[in-house]
Amino acid sequence: MSKVSKEFGVQAGTALARSIPWMGSSGPEAREGEEEGSDRVHALDQVDLTVPDGRTLAVLGPSGCGKSTLLRVISGLEADYSGELFYDDQNMMDVPPRDRYIGMVFQNYALYPHFEGHGNLSFFFRMRKAPDEEAEERIRITSEIMGIGFNSLLQRKPGTLSGGQQQRVAIARAIVRRPRVFLFDEPLSNLDAKLRSKTRVEIKRLLRRFSITALYVTHDQTEAMALGDLVAVMRAGRIEQVGPFEEVRRQPANTFVAGFLGIPPMSLLPGAVVDRGGIAAGRGLRIVPQAPQLEALRSGKRVTVGIPAESVKVTVDEDGIRAEAEGGAQAPVNTWRGTVESVEPDYGRHVQFIGFRSGEHRLQGQADARERIAPGERIVVQFDDMGLHFFDDESGDRLV
Repeated sequence: MSKVSKEFGVQAGTALARSIPWMGSSGPEAREGEEEGSDRVHALDQVDLTVPDGRTLAVLGPSGCGKSTLLRVISGLEADYSGELFYDDQNMMDVPPRDRYIGMVFQNYALYPHFEGHGNLSFFFRMRKAPDEEAEERIRITSEIMGIGFNSLLQRKPGTLSGGQQQRVAIARAIVRRPRVFLFDEPLSNLDAKLRSKTRVEIKRLLRRFSITALYVTHDQTEAMALGDLVAVMRAGRIEQVGPFEEVRRQPANTFVAGFLGIPPMSLLPGAVVDRGGIAAGRGLRIVPQAPQLEALRSGKRVTVGIPAESVKVTVDEDGIRAEAEGGAQAPVNTWRGTVESVEPDYGRHVQFIGFRSGEHRLQGQADARERIAPGERIVVQFDDMGLHFFDDESGDRLV
């Protein structure tokens, strides 16, 4: 798609969301793009996206940024947009939804309540007057991929299924059609954590088995990282950055991406460049980047410093407490002292994330999981200058 834009009237967008529940958050979707004093909402603003054939693009952003509106434009459920939308070389502007060969899965499952699971999967084939043998073979293959226990769901109506079971049937109903494009609108939001993890694996297996081009809308970074070959970070109807998840996380294009991606996200500190003295971050606190980074920043320029948690090593401040008692000591370069405010273990990586305060700043750092650190404790904080990021203080765009 190229330069796709979509506007709503504020009242119309809200009414649309209320009248069609499965359409997601059309009203809230518009909030961030709303112009002050205007009755128009920019739900999509000059969106440029390309999804490689057979790949999955995860569209990641906060609630209300335009993600669901983007899917509805692609599916043909939203008209009157500007820009161009192509499937391969075919312009889809005047193609009705039924002829776009799209499989869609929503947060709310939208199953046919009077059909059993098998009837929900076979309905598409009956409407197309496809041979029964073709329908049964496609249902059989899909059931195998959906995993153990799925066959039993085919004999039950939606009203007898749990939320997770209904979502599995909805996903199978979409994939059995072998669509040209598969659209997911936060399909796992209603599932508990254990089932969400299991269903992610099933979706990934389906997408790989059938090599279907897919867009997966979510606000969950874990889902985007697990399912997306590429991730597009979205804010207020605009695409901020596109690329492999880890590449975007490690090289954010601006402060929004830096502060949105990552668990925990990057700490962002205001500062000013001091000639050959590094970055002054207030109250005597300084950060000294590598020489090439510092040379790229002119003296006096105000910047925002991005510091990933993995670039901040936290240890208990035993030496500092001792030095303080003996009359004080000068801290090494890129070493601050602080006070612990929170401790969150990450057992998968054998580390713990430490939320701490240093001067007027609140930051996140990382410590070995075996180190005993508790809230209220004094700590030493060491910054890895290789991991520092610098952004323009006004535009928020990446500098070096």
